[in-house]
Amino acid sequence: MANWRSSVGQAFWVLDWALGGQRRPTMLQKRVARHPIKAGFCVAVPVTLLLVLFSALSTDTEKPESLLFAVLFGSFLGVVFGLTAAFERLRQRRLERLRTGNGS
Repeated sequence: MANWRSSVGQAFWVLDWALGGQRRPTMLQKRVARHPIKAGFCVAVPVTLLLVLFSALSTDTEKPESLLFAVLFGSFLGVVFGLTAAFERLRQRRLERLRTGNGS
């Protein structure tokens, strides 16, 4: 089991390196990585409110289902962005560890 976990971790870091993960983080990336839960809320709340607004303005008779969809979709996007911010935090920790380990 531990071997499987380490191979998945290695694959993640190889993919990160291939996508340019060795570059220094921007100020926005640093701010988002410091507060991943806030980043998730900052995405989830406006998306949910926008979808609720569109649902209220529509003439559709299935309002409860569309409101449920708006809440679920906004929550899903918030979780995705929050997890992305958490992975960015891990990436920044790894970059710091590699830079200090190199002596640079």
